[in-house]
Amino acid sequence: MTVPKEISPSDEIKGASEVSYYTPAQPVAAGTFFENEKNLDAPAPAIFSPLKIGNMTIQNRIGVSPMCQYSADYQYEATPYHLIHYGAMLNHGPGITIVESTAVSPEGPLSPHDLGIWTDEQAQKLKQVVDYAHSQKQKIAIQLNHGGRKASGQPPFLHLEQLCDETVGGFPDKVVAPSALQFRPHGNLVKPHELELDDIKRIIRQFGDAAKRAVEISGFDALEIHGAHGYLINEFYSPISNKRTDEYGGSFENRVRFLLQVIDEISSKIDATKIPLFVRISAVENSPDPEAWSINDSKRLADLLIAKGIKLLDVSSGGNDYRQAARSGLSQEKKEPIHVPFAREIKKHVGDKLLVACVGGLEKDPFLVNEYIEKGEFDVALIGRGFLRNPGLVWTFADQLGVRLHQNLQLGWGFWPNKQQIIDLIKRTENASLEK
Repeated sequence: MTVPKEISPSDEIKGASEVSYYTPAQPVAAGTFFENEKNLDAPAPAIFSPLKIGNMTIQNRIGVSPMCQYSADYQYEATPYHLIHYGAMLNHGPGITIVESTAVSPEGPLSPHDLGIWTDEQAQKLKQVVDYAHSQKQKIAIQLNHGGRKASGQPPFLHLEQLCDETVGGFPDKVVAPSALQFRPHGNLVKPHELELDDIKRIIRQFGDAAKRAVEISGFDALEIHGAHGYLINEFYSPISNKRTDEYGGSFENRVRFLLQVIDEISSKIDATKIPLFVRISAVENSPDPEAWSINDSKRLADLLIAKGIKLLDVSSGGNDYRQAARSGLSQEKKEPIHVPFAREIKKHVGDKLLVACVGGLEKDPFLVNEYIEKGEFDVALIGRGFLRNPGLVWTFADQLGVRLHQNLQLGWGFWPNKQQIIDLIKRTENASLEK
């Protein structure tokens, strides 16, 4: 057997300390604007400028939107699929990657193959994804959710809006909601049980416990509370799905109570000064119902979220009314991505008091997205399907905008930085660390 010679640290790039296997320590996060003569000393485009979210800074304004993969095992735990799936995108430098909807309660998954985080073992399996993100100097968040009346469904690649029964791992008898209203009358999803007060309190605690696991066991950098798309939190604040007559129903203040108590519970279980909290909402219902949640309701809610210390509002729409139209709510003078008018309207309302992210169809035109961010119409572009098609979307955007970004060392060879620039960058990084 040949014994390798002793290698001094100066002879190789050191391995990242966050993982047990060798992957080179990245001197700077991929996706960071590369300041050199190739960028002609021009400032970074707005989309590639850093952004401070609470005490966390992301290197650009392009995020991976949470997208269910329906690939967890029957314990609702992450598998190697998730490491490969998220790792491919993390390697290319999105500013923030948000892990898909992850259930906080046993009756909360959208399907039998959704991720869960109501046990320590589930959180531990997610840690491998987080550790890999950190080994690449990337920021990663998780979306915490409860499916409410839309739980126990089939993965959409099997059937859209199809109940998943016990024979294939479903739990139709345990599905709950604010009111016993079926999502679609005579549809395939089950009619839910109306939540008792004790169970409401239990689920609020489960959100808090899940947040604590996500931070203390998994190590996520930020948390997103899923309050959109017709899931439990959305079901509570919408008058379409909430017909309660107690303190959780009726008035606007009562209907948003559940979400606000979830935020309070999470804030009591983690250090919210270190871990920024996001909330995703359906800014409008896209519904023909005159009582449907409106953009003005979202503005009122945004004010309450600011008071609760939420750092970023993730703007989507719809999902809570089977009658929803493709486009509704605000009039549009020009055709643009579906949620931009809602994000713009909310951002105009909250100003600098709350960061606003927009989602939906933003992968098509980086020049337009950069213009939205430059004008302050929203702060972060969250992209889903674009990253599924192209995990290197951030790099593609940079090419289209004519600028260069730092790349993961393994992927950047033959492009930039060149070898000497990498060596110089590593030395500067090490010297800066020593000076601290």
